[in-house]
Amino acid sequence: MGLFSFLTQEVAVDLGTANTIIIYNDKIVVDEPSIVTIDLKTDKMVAIGEKARQMQGKTHSNLKTIRPLRDGVIADFNAAEQMIRGMIKLINTGNRLFPPALKMVVCIPSGSTEVELRAVRDSSEHAGAREVYLIYEPMAAAIGIGIDVEAPEGNMIIDIGGGTTEIAVISLGGIVTNKSIRIAGDDLTSDIMEYMRHQHNIKVGERTAEEIKINVGAALSELDDPPADFIVQGPNQMTALPVEVPVSYQEIAHCLDKSISKIEAAVLNALEQTPPELYADIVHKGIYLAGGGALLRGLDKRLSEKINIQFHIAEDPLRAVARGTGIALKNVDKFSFLIR
Repeated sequence: MGLFSFLTQEVAVDLGTANTIIIYNDKIVVDEPSIVTIDLKTDKMVAIGEKARQMQGKTHSNLKTIRPLRDGVIADFNAAEQMIRGMIKLINTGNRLFPPALKMVVCIPSGSTEVELRAVRDSSEHAGAREVYLIYEPMAAAIGIGIDVEAPEGNMIIDIGGGTTEIAVISLGGIVTNKSIRIAGDDLTSDIMEYMRHQHNIKVGERTAEEIKINVGAALSELDDPPADFIVQGPNQMTALPVEVPVSYQEIAHCLDKSISKIEAAVLNALEQTPPELYADIVHKGIYLAGGGALLRGLDKRLSEKINIQFHIAEDPLRAVARGTGIALKNVDKFSFLIR
């Protein structure tokens, strides 16, 4: 047993649609895009993470870049397994005689079905995990923000990731009401691709649309500290000749309006289902925003104005879920809400 425990590695995995973060020994050791490049002839993985992201949209017929997760759940089982295995290998730099047994805590969207839970568990086990615990994303985000999730008071968390937006009210170590909608960062990116095609007659790929979102993405058409226009280069749809188009944050705020309205509606829906005592706690404390979507300029202000409750952006919102998963890993015996 002593030898076995010596060879056990404990890792916490935030398996996100856009990024995968792995925590080992209380440190973030892997923070990479959730993308793999696979050689179609040999079915072997050629690149993973950032290297694979640089190949996205630039591969020839033998190579394929795959995003194994769509809408927060595993869409390509084989690619997901290869990705988890490859990311875990990034930790084990030392050459070991025996590969260590893994104890993993993995976080999942709160709207996951039994089949989706099994897919995550099976992928983790195939990647070498002996023990797998699952934790719901909003719960992990709440722990990562520093909220006492086991206290008898209501806290509302909104985690806007790449594939899903998770809205949950948490009290006494459990999720009281939750709403998981499949409108999140990826949808905002495709809104931008669509808008550039219709409005500017220019074709842009996923990577360029992502850059537009990061540089001039906004939820409000009037910001106190507006970003400079972003220059987009690409082929004209009609002539295929290269064009340059400056894009302003007002345009992007306009093109993202529909998707953000859907997120607002989901928040209101979750609030409607919240018991009155917990509702009072939430109004008093405010609502917490986590995930990459929380970084969209003016989003907190827009939501506060719409819903009349103060919204707070978590510090380092991109890693809140990963931090919470890391804390859950250390308290596996204490936290009763982890799913075996």
